Amino acid sequence: MTSIVIPAHNEGRVIGRLLDALLAGPPDSGQPDIVVVCNGCTDDTAAVAGARGPRVRVVEIATPSKHTALRVGDEHARGFPRLYVDADVVVGAADVRALAGALADSPGLLAAAPGRDIPLAGCAWPVRAYYRVWQLLPAVREGLFGRGVIAVTEPGHARIAALPPLMADDLAASLAFAPGERRVVETARVVVHPPRTWGDLIRRRVRAATSSAELERFQAQQAPAPAQAPPGRPVTAAPPTPAAPSARTGTGDLRALLRARPRLLPGVVVFVVAALAARRGSRKAIRAGDFSTWLRDESSRRG
Repeated sequence: MTSIVIPAHNEGRVIGRLLDALLAGPPDSGQPDIVVVCNGCTDDTAAVAGARGPRVRVVEIATPSKHTALRVGDEHARGFPRLYVDADVVVGAADVRALAGALADSPGLLAAAPGRDIPLAGCAWPVRAYYRVWQLLPAVREGLFGRGVIAVTEPGHARIAALPPLMADDLAASLAFAPGERRVVETARVVVHPPRTWGDLIRRRVRAATSSAELERFQAQQAPAPAQAPPGRPVTAAPPTPAAPSARTGTGDLRALLRARPRLLPGVVVFVVAALAARRGSRKAIRAGDFSTWLRDESSRRG
């Protein structure tokens, strides 16, 4: 049985559209096991989810923590493959089946995510310009992050369950798998609602910059320490340690994009301005080691 774990913190305005999409289709098409973990909610998230009927099991916990909610969801989930789905995206039952089928039909594949659709209507023009560039970056196209959905096999689950609590949980999960172990399944689709305002975009990017710094600190702590030569013996050069996997965008990526699509120059300028603003905005949190303050974008949750 395919299980779906949905961590939800005050998502009463949007979780209904996700659950309706997951529950769509004839009953004999295969019914996934759906667990919604309402963590620290002060709104009607639990009531909205519970109103969808017995196919949705609602678990409530007092702690407003996505990591804790995911682990609690694992305790209640019944099977594999297992999907972790953010409450503010929309993915349908047919897309879930496509992801599960890809994992079942591909030996060695441990994780999969759907193709990403970002509706930009109603967004401020700088937001539209930013996402037109962002979606074309190699790391964004190939990684499992930024989609709000990741599906894993049982061995894949063991891989990500070993990760510590990290703000960039989807990025860490993506980088936990080698390219041959993960896949973006374009026949499955997820709708990711973007921020509508420039201010909310910057809030998202500050959160991303802060969480990326936390992940890099974790990777540095996991790197093996250099070998020390015994006293009296010369130190021999050790082979270089492979760089930790990263999804950061470099200037080379932007130059290559402009060579291929010169008309994107205004969008690249917007992208760079947003990246610099996010870097400045994240400095205080990084210096303080504050990797728990979640800068939430509310504009994408309207309607």
